[in-house]
Amino acid sequence: MSISPKVTPIYQTSVFTFEDLNALEAYFEQPGQSYLYSRNGNPNTDELAEEVNQLENGQGAVATSSGISAILTAVLVYCQSGDHVLCAEEIYGGSAALLTQELTRMGVQVSFVPMGEMYSFGNYVQANTKVLLVETISNPMMTVLDLAKVAVECQKQGVKLVVDNTFASPVITKPLELGADIVIHSVTKYLSGHSDVTAGVVVAKVTEDAQRAKQIVVAWGLNLSPFDSWLAARGLKTLKLRIRQHSENALALATYLQNHPKVSEVYYPGLSTHPQNGLASAQGKGWFGGMLSFRIKDEVETVNRFMRGLTHIPFAPSLAGVVSSVSYPLGTSHRALTEEQRAKLGISIGLIRLSVGIEEAEDLIADLEKALAAI
Repeated sequence: MSISPKVTPIYQTSVFTFEDLNALEAYFEQPGQSYLYSRNGNPNTDELAEEVNQLENGQGAVATSSGISAILTAVLVYCQSGDHVLCAEEIYGGSAALLTQELTRMGVQVSFVPMGEMYSFGNYVQANTKVLLVETISNPMMTVLDLAKVAVECQKQGVKLVVDNTFASPVITKPLELGADIVIHSVTKYLSGHSDVTAGVVVAKVTEDAQRAKQIVVAWGLNLSPFDSWLAARGLKTLKLRIRQHSENALALATYLQNHPKVSEVYYPGLSTHPQNGLASAQGKGWFGGMLSFRIKDEVETVNRFMRGLTHIPFAPSLAGVVSSVSYPLGTSHRALTEEQRAKLGISIGLIRLSVGIEEAEDLIADLEKALAAI
């Protein structure tokens, strides 16, 4: 009986069998034609990597156990002890912590570039500088970079450009087409989309970098499980539909918040008042994603009353699920930063990050209205 499943089955196995020694030798002589051990490769993991690779128009990809392991892999593709990494000053706190708390212990030097100098960062480049790490849309202030301009400067300085495209997704922006060398995602977020997977992916512009990334994942044990790979690949099937709804809802909520008397500032690329609105529109074809931040009074109790006033939008330190959620950068994503660093970035007590889901926008606005009335 011939079996032809419409959906790839879950290969929930740690190891694969061989018929004889000839089959074993064929595995090593013809990479990618068969499987040995799931740390080295698994059909589900490979399917996820290849689907994201196609979305980003890359030349090879590898799935990883988390977004942070994807960043680690991308940096290690180009860096070793004694090398220097540049990083955008305005970036996810976990990324900054990985660089400053862990990679520095391995002998990798790290410097941060202010967002205002991203297009002319030559003063920060050293003889051993290998990589610049940036985000397409920054976390949590939603600054949109002109990646093409950053890429030109990277090429001028002889520096590889690694772009975290998590907030935008390849539906909105394809960094490799704009000059990036590697693009990474926290698959946990939009690519999977349902808050039930922890995963990452590294996509490279050239085959050699993709092969090196795969080698690092295998050697360091940064691989993703078959089941999580299967779940993430399932989420990818609705990515474009979800991004459209996330974007439409986020624009509606950002517009509402912008006009609310208890909200002093709103950060969303889709607003005409956003500094990089035109740039975001050019990259996103009219979609700006589902992430926004806004500022209320800088008082802990005011923030607490707002959080407690929400009924349908949970307070959860993550993002990009189909269900909306709010987060608190000061106490979660950017907690490891110093008080001076947070102040410089504008991450104050009253800053709230909102991940807008795919629910009815009117229901989300009603919940925000109730919570804002409580303050």
